[in-house]
Amino acid sequence: MFSFSIFNSLVPIFSALFVVVLASQVMGKLFSRIQLPLISGFLCMGIISGPFVLNFISAESVNQLRFLDKSTLAFIAFAAGAELELQVIRGYFRSIISSIGGQTIAILGIGSAAFFLIKEHVPFMSTLSQGELFAVALLGSTIMVARSPSSALGIIKELRAKGPFTHKVLGITVLTDAVVIIVFAVSVSLAEVLVKGEHFNVFLLAFVSIEILLDAGVGILIGLLLRTILLLPTQLLKEAFILLIGLGVFWLSKQLHHLHLLSLPISLFSEPLLICLIAGFYMTNFTSRAAEFHHIIERMSPTIFLLFFTLVGLELQLFVVLEAWQIILVLVCVRTVAIFIGCLIGDIIVQDRTSGNSLLTLGFITQAGISIGLAKEIGIEFDAWGPDLASLSIGVVVLNQLIGPPLLKWVIHHVGESHTRADSPDFDGIRDVIIFGVESQSVALAKQLESHNWNVVLAGRNQQVIEQMKDEPINIVRLPEMSESALQDLNLRAADSILLMLSDEENLVLCELIYEKFGIENVIVRLHDRANFEEFHQLGALAIEPSTAMVNLLDQFVRFPFAATLLLGMDPTEEFMEIEVKNPDLNRVAIRHIHFPSDVLILSIYRQGNRLDSHGYTRLELGDHVAVVGSPDSLAEVEVRFEG
Repeated sequence: MFSFSIFNSLVPIFSALFVVVLASQVMGKLFSRIQLPLISGFLCMGIISGPFVLNFISAESVNQLRFLDKSTLAFIAFAAGAELELQVIRGYFRSIISSIGGQTIAILGIGSAAFFLIKEHVPFMSTLSQGELFAVALLGSTIMVARSPSSALGIIKELRAKGPFTHKVLGITVLTDAVVIIVFAVSVSLAEVLVKGEHFNVFLLAFVSIEILLDAGVGILIGLLLRTILLLPTQLLKEAFILLIGLGVFWLSKQLHHLHLLSLPISLFSEPLLICLIAGFYMTNFTSRAAEFHHIIERMSPTIFLLFFTLVGLELQLFVVLEAWQIILVLVCVRTVAIFIGCLIGDIIVQDRTSGNSLLTLGFITQAGISIGLAKEIGIEFDAWGPDLASLSIGVVVLNQLIGPPLLKWVIHHVGESHTRADSPDFDGIRDVIIFGVESQSVALAKQLESHNWNVVLAGRNQQVIEQMKDEPINIVRLPEMSESALQDLNLRAADSILLMLSDEENLVLCELIYEKFGIENVIVRLHDRANFEEFHQLGALAIEPSTAMVNLLDQFVRFPFAATLLLGMDPTEEFMEIEVKNPDLNRVAIRHIHFPSDVLILSIYRQGNRLDSHGYTRLELGDHVAVVGSPDSLAEVEVRFEG
């Protein structure tokens, strides 16, 4: 009965959270349209729905969702550790280490001084003892060191950013959080000594070292457990267990907190985020399952980021920000200046004059995730003033989270390392396709497409092969180089579809150029090595492996011979066609109210990248792509009707 009552109490909370998360997704898309990061939209919707604005989800309900907060936070730490690829870091190792060192020292020094200077203006600090003030300054400045790998990863993935600046920003951001977790473990141990007024114990450093080594050992064990989890049969089970393991790490950390070593009067401090970070690092660098682990992280990240930043918004205590906004603004400015000085020190040490270094500061403003997690732990560790310091620190994190992501997005655009899809060209009324690769299959395909009234261009790299095909009644041209200018000479922006039939390496270069410079949505790739599938998939291309495609085709012939015959155009009386709705008279009109020829069947409707299962009450909208089947004459009639 007790468990049933708990279940009943959670149902409305999860229902409300589901609604808020859906609204966050919409808000994120709206923010993206005005060139702001998706995560900023998630955060804002969480704030609006939370207990301090609309109170759609109350403070009590937020407390009952803590386990989701911990599970998603652990996942982000797994993902951050997984991004620490030794192969990438080695190329920028000296710059990364010097910058982290410079920033950590500058922020700890300048941040601690700032806390002492503002103590008279912060109510909870004005009554503290000297030892407690040192503890507050140490812990507060430590949180200021923290970054937001989740935000950086979210924006970098959104922009598909890559290049020296991006590698340095990501490497410094992720490694800084690894460093700050270690510094935080040391700071908490020192703060406990300062608060209790005890003399510094020489064994304290050894004790802290044991804590860090213990976390590292547990992190490797968790990494081994993750590797075992990847042997499970289904994707859903793997994802569920990764989240459960993350939640279990927080539980384990709490149990370790009750242990005492070396007879010291302080408890063992275990940092769950450091454990998860090391586990992710171990998985990506020391196991054969790194590629699969990265694939799962990529697959889960959008949903986790959406849920996590929505929860962060729900938990933000706006009254703290409003009451102490002047102090928070001062601390944000102090932190920004300290980051700038730290970056400058790092550049001077290694004499790094790489383009974009002057703007590195703007890449490190954002805070979230681990920063909030550490702030919450302070509130738990130090009952007297911990919650007040946690709220003040979270206020700083809130402001940094609001201004940081847009700055990072701007600076990546500014240094030219963003690789987003170009705007798709408008349909010019003529169906054009460009096929890259001249061979017997591409020539046969070109002839078949021309028989269906498509304008076809074959583009090849080998002049000798092109000469051999000169008698074919097909427009064949030579592609002198794989560059933007060469593709412009082919009038690529007029193409409705692109088919890539070169080597995987050449296809990938072309796919990148088409994605970033021309925005053609329908790109089909003939794949040679299935290991390259994910790279093409990330570029929105439809990758087809010939051997797998043939097996699937034969399977369809065995199980659904009529449908397979229809699909391949083997029935001369039936054809497939995809038509875009452009006729304004059909906007918002239900399919059941439109007269179609008797032999025409609507198969599905694609709207904004999503497939809709159509029925009589489905209303068409301008821009819908409608897949229909019927006789050629009837389809021509429907095409005229839909396109107006």
